[in-house]
Amino acid sequence: MNRIPLAVPHMSGKEMAYIEQAFAENWIAPVGPNVDLFEKKVRDYTKAAFATATNSGTAAIHLALRLLGVTQGDTVFCPSFTFAASANPIQYQGAEAIFIDSELDTWNMSPIALERALEDAKQQGKLPKAIIVVHIYGQPAKMTEILALAKSFQVAVIEDAAESLGSLYEGVQTGTIGDIGIYSFNGNKIITTSGGGMLVSANEAWTKEAKFLSEQAKETAPYYQHEKIGYNYRLSNVSAGIGCGQMEVLQERVNQKREIFAQYEAGFAKYADTFSNFPRITYQNEIAGTFSNRWLSTIRVDGIHPLQLKEALDASGIEGRLLWKPLHLQPVFRNHRFFAEDANSKISNAQRLFESGLCLPSATQMTPTEQHYVIQAIAKFLIQAGESM
Repeated sequence: MNRIPLAVPHMSGKEMAYIEQAFAENWIAPVGPNVDLFEKKVRDYTKAAFATATNSGTAAIHLALRLLGVTQGDTVFCPSFTFAASANPIQYQGAEAIFIDSELDTWNMSPIALERALEDAKQQGKLPKAIIVVHIYGQPAKMTEILALAKSFQVAVIEDAAESLGSLYEGVQTGTIGDIGIYSFNGNKIITTSGGGMLVSANEAWTKEAKFLSEQAKETAPYYQHEKIGYNYRLSNVSAGIGCGQMEVLQERVNQKREIFAQYEAGFAKYADTFSNFPRITYQNEIAGTFSNRWLSTIRVDGIHPLQLKEALDASGIEGRLLWKPLHLQPVFRNHRFFAEDANSKISNAQRLFESGLCLPSATQMTPTEQHYVIQAIAKFLIQAGESM
């Protein structure tokens, strides 16, 4: 059996028509009809009012920070339990990322820790310019509580929905709930443009400004005129063509991802019912009112360090990946402030997650036979581990 990957691009065949048209019409530059159509398809699916395509989700976050006026000396709150791309653009702007702990229910930003951080910022006389909320692994964060806090302290909310396209909170698409939302179309996401992103908002002026900044901030003039610093952040027409085809199968991909998760859950439950010493497996909770796209199926295992499990899977030709290492524990952010959910605990929730969890193969091309092999390999390791515990 070939090595079973964590997540890989899944082309549908629908993409080629858009790509071939781009080549036939010589629309190869970072402008063209596919870009416009891709933005429309994302708007139609998410019900976002306005959208601007970018060449990465990171670029979209950076533009969101620019739109909100984040600059040198400002602070921005960001979850610690996330990929570094959520926080790096804060540093691009010369601002300071302040990290917020997770809660163990959804694994997302803890409203308790967020409130403590906001109260502290208010006492210091320096509220953050923005709060970046990430919907980790596709599971929506507790947006009602987070938005209430943001409104109370009058702080803007950026939704990092890079991992959660297709996920719903109270029936609304993630990415469209805060002031600005972003999506990622990196190669490992639920759909891909090879590399790409999108900024969405109900504020048309913001999305127009985002597009302007993404095109090197070129003014309307008979010559190159620049009054602001801009970026080369536009998505190419060819890449957007891939995205147009991918959008046609997005809901199918969401359904496939959720079925993969359901099969893992059912498979491990059978072993737990059969072996009394089978270590307890827990999952990211899909709380009431939420619908997760289950971008990556993830587990936590009691009493087992995930690195041991990952190494066992590697030996069986299966790719696994540890959960995100908290950013406040990363060397590059070691001097940044961090607010834990439980201020009296010696270990944060973010660290607990990192030290107990693993991402499992979640590619939508994975066959039932391959997934059964993954479940068997994990079960075999856990049964042996349980006997020695």
